[in-house]
Formats: sequence, C-alpha cells, structure tokens
Amino acid sequence: MTLLAVAALALQGCDSTSAREIRVVGSSTVFPFTTAVAEAFVNQDSSRKPPVVESIGTGAGMKRFCDGAGWEYPDVVNASRRMKKSEFELCAKNGVGDVLEVQIGVDGVALAEANNGPKLQLSKRDVYLALAAAPNGQPNRTRFWRDVNPALPAIPIQVMGPPSTSGTRDALVELIMEPGCIEAQPRAKALKAAKDTAPYDKLCKRIRDDGAYIDKGENDNLIVQGLAQNPNAVGVFGYSYLEENIERLHGVPIEGVSPSYETIAGGQYPGARPLYIYVKKRHLRAVPGLADFVRLYSSMWNPGGKLVRRGLIAAPEATRARSLQIIAQGTALTADGLH
Repeated sequence: MTLLAVAALALQGCDSTSAREIRVVGSSTVFPFTTAVAEAFVNQDSSRKPPVVESIGTGAGMKRFCDGAGWEYPDVVNASRRMKKSEFELCAKNGVGDVLEVQIGVDGVALAEANNGPKLQLSKRDVYLALAAAPNGQPNRTRFWRDVNPALPAIPIQVMGPPSTSGTRDALVELIMEPGCIEAQPRAKALKAAKDTAPYDKLCKRIRDDGAYIDKGENDNLIVQGLAQNPNAVGVFGYSYLEENIERLHGVPIEGVSPSYETIAGGQYPGARPLYIYVKKRHLRAVPGLADFVRLYSSMWNPGGKLVRRGLIAAPEATRARSLQIIAQGTALTADGLH
C-alpha cells in the first residue's frame, strides 16, 4: 500500500469523538495571530478541543509539516516567508498532497532598540556591512558601528535576532542584507546571476557568527528582554513585537523610514513582507473543525479586525480577496514562482 493510501486511511479512520486536536507549527511571528484564532475557535464552541500551536520557526515548521500526511503530522504551518521550492518538493516526496497557500496579512522585519538607546539610523548597506560574515570576501572584522559608517556612533555592533531556522532571519537577509550587498559590492549582481550561486550566497547571505549577531532562539520575547538589559543593542523581530512593546522600544529607521503600520502596509518600509499559513487539503476534509478554523482565520484578518488589534497588518484588499478565493475553492499551491 502506498504512503498516500495509508495516510488517507489513517485520516478517514477517526470519527469526530475520537479525533485529535488541530495541530499548527512554525513561525514565531505568526504564532500570536494563530493563537488568537485558536482562542476564538474554542470560544465559539467549548466542546472543541483547543488547537495546539507550536512556535518552532518557519524552517523547522516547514520540515515537520512536509514530513507526511496523517494524524501524526501537523495540519497547518505558520510562515513568515513563502514556502521554498525545496520544501514544496519535500512535501510532494512525502505524500502530503495538495497544499493551500493562504496569505493572512503583512508584517515588517523590524530593527528596534530601547528607548534609551543610541537612536541609530541605518541603511541597508550599513546592516550588510555590519552583519555579513565576509562582506569583502574576507572575515568581517568590524567591531563598532563607526567601522561600518563614520557617521554612526562608536558603540559595539550587537544585534540580537532569531536563529537560522527562522523566516524572520530569512527575510532580514532577503529584504535588507542582499540589497545592501548589491549596493556595496559591484560584483554581487553578476554573482547572483551565475549558475553557481554559492559565491553569491557566501558574499551576500551568510550572517557572521563571531558574536556580533546574537542568536536568541525562536522566542522573540527574549530579544525584547535583551534590549531592556542592553540599551546599546539592536533587536530583530516581527513588527507586532515592536508594537506590543512600544512603551519601551522604538524602531530603527532603515533608509530613513521607520517601521510602522502605515509604512509597512504601504510598502515604504524596506523590511515589509507577507505572512502565510499553509494548510494540507486532505486534512481539511478529515480533521474535524479544521475547515472552520481556516474560515475563522479569514474572518479575523480584515482592517479593524481582531488580528489587526493583535498587531497584524492587514493585506491589501486584492490580496485578501485572493486568499478568500483559495480557501473557498481549495486552490492548491503549485511550484510556479517558488524559489
């Protein structure tokens, strides 16, 4: 019997009384929003089992999501970046079947500091030169922000951020560091266009590991706490965590634009990015309540909705309409456009 058939039988073999709860894994950025939907889901019907939502990072969540279909595997993955082509192929290889890609809103990769911090104003080039492992093809020796840009203060480069499994870190690299690399390194464009991308990745995408970038794990609240303890440090997390702690933190302007609801929604802030959930179509039919859970999600992401009050930035109207259509029609994701 094929893996697909076994998974289908496993899913169909449980009735609603013995069925397990809805299971969600993935992004720490999307975690608060999915948790809010899970709370509303149970509040609608107290007989429902509370969904289990785990914050393990987008990369780790995608791997677990794509491990297979059936009761032992997650139904949904939260993602602070788009699914990679390699992850799509892993899902296909493991018999996951059709997957729905649903954009739930917009967020920004916010750089922030304590309100009593040095009031840095950075460019994408500054961030790249400060954080790249080998910005000139050699190990990064910069120690102070002034080493990066003479206009910046002589304070140590200390950036607290998420680990390599995080979609937020992927977005930091893609949206801020890579453009900064292309600006700082004339050869970067040619390297990016080359068939072998390893030299480009080494030059533009690799973050230094000598202590200037401090991996704080998948709990973004640890970054917030770290900034309170070290006012000279910079933190990297989703905008919702900045908004939640706005009384003690402020955003660091990038290219003169501070992270805010308006600048992220309007696309002016360089770190603006979409947020997603991915749902196994087969599980929608087999896991009691999952289809209702996804529909409830879609009712809470509008401007002025409950998720926006939790810090989500509403996606443009056309994007929300497309997400609703994907849910209503069960439109499966394809590999077209994935990288």
